[in-house]
Amino acid sequence: MTSAQVDNNGNDAVRGEASEEGYERGLGSRQVQMIAIGGAIGVGLFLNAGANIAKAGPSLILMYAIAGVIIFFIMRALGELLLYRPVSGSFAEYSREFLGPFFGYFTGWTYWLLWVVTGMAELTAAAIYINYWFPEIPRWVSALVFLVVLFVANLISVKLFGEIEFWFSMIKVTAIIGMIVIGLGVLTFGFSAAGDTAAVSNLWAFDGFFPKGIGSSLMTLQGVMFAYLAVELVGVTAGESENPEKTLPKAINTLPWRIALFYVGALTVILCVVKWTEFAPGVSPFVAAFAKIGIPAGAAIVNFVVLTAALSSCNSGMYSTGRMLRTLADSGEAPKAFNKLSVTKTPALAIGVSVLFMGIGVVLNYVVPDKAFEYVVSVATGAGIWTWLMILVSHVRYRRAVDAGRLPASSFPAPGGATGSWIAIVFLLFVTGLIAYDHEARVSLYVMAGWAVALGIGWLVLKSRNPEVTARRDPDLEKVG
Repeated sequence: MTSAQVDNNGNDAVRGEASEEGYERGLGSRQVQMIAIGGAIGVGLFLNAGANIAKAGPSLILMYAIAGVIIFFIMRALGELLLYRPVSGSFAEYSREFLGPFFGYFTGWTYWLLWVVTGMAELTAAAIYINYWFPEIPRWVSALVFLVVLFVANLISVKLFGEIEFWFSMIKVTAIIGMIVIGLGVLTFGFSAAGDTAAVSNLWAFDGFFPKGIGSSLMTLQGVMFAYLAVELVGVTAGESENPEKTLPKAINTLPWRIALFYVGALTVILCVVKWTEFAPGVSPFVAAFAKIGIPAGAAIVNFVVLTAALSSCNSGMYSTGRMLRTLADSGEAPKAFNKLSVTKTPALAIGVSVLFMGIGVVLNYVVPDKAFEYVVSVATGAGIWTWLMILVSHVRYRRAVDAGRLPASSFPAPGGATGSWIAIVFLLFVTGLIAYDHEARVSLYVMAGWAVALGIGWLVLKSRNPEVTARRDPDLEKVG
């Protein structure tokens, strides 16, 4: 066995970290819980669901439920790995350990790309939302202000990042719960302008539960999976959580009810209150529902909530790109300068460089037509699917090592062992096939192929200059707690 530590009872205790990494353990249980909740609620739900409802009708509820089960499999696989060895930049580290140095390198840079392009899109989206109230303010000005404010907040401390994310998530959660409560009131008591037409039968009364056919419903899965991007952010926080053995399992185990409430529950109530035939692409289902019910300033309320969702995503992007870039530098796969921490124990230079690339995205989205936003979203989805696949395959390899006695068991094993991971792998490959079939979405596969070639060239250069970096090496495993 590797350099595992043994506890007082003689049991292997490799629920450890490679090292303390120098980070401040400044994220408490309250903040980790809200980061987990916020990661499961994004612009994909508030905006993109409208287009998917138009494509699939009420069956979209089932698509979110199925995808939610797969996401739970992914997160339980990640949870088992995290309690085996909780480190910041976790999936890249696990890919490096269980699949080889190249996969760690590729996963780390791909996850960095995911959040950089997501940050590009979200900053532009936030500027558009500000235009709702202040049309005279140029979008690039709003985007720049948000970029600078969030950048400074990320530099100050991880505690401030966690606090900002806590309140952003609180706003999103409050809005969704408010929608559910009001919608249930309309269904039960029949008040408001929607009272006469609101009914549970709206879920099947208009051409059935699958009005456009099962095939059309399945095609929405790629958009549904985009809505779930960022749930894995909990894994990035592992190196800075105050008590990862308690906070991480709790955050992951509450995922099913979050999905059931915020996605399945909210969409079910909305589609009971508003007929699915009244939804159209580009219209938020929450805006449509508030308008149908007749709530004053409903559109302005939703616009504010969606603004916080965009800023939350960008805030998370700055956090995760900085940590992932530092992880790559620590492994010799990025410039060593990115490995340095500031006096506040944040990877300031790594965050700064990532923010510069996000800033380029603001300029690009300002001058490029509206399709650029959709392309960026599709690229993020492709990068997200790769990250999830690496988590799952790493988990399968880890379970094999545990069964063979080469590694100790985690204190948070996934139910069913590797079975859930295999199911999720097959599902993600199926979704990749759907993306390839869709002529608009398949641009993400072209971009990912180009990205793979670029990273492959970078790996060959790295190998020629510093072959020790590209050699497989065992992690140093230490007991936690």
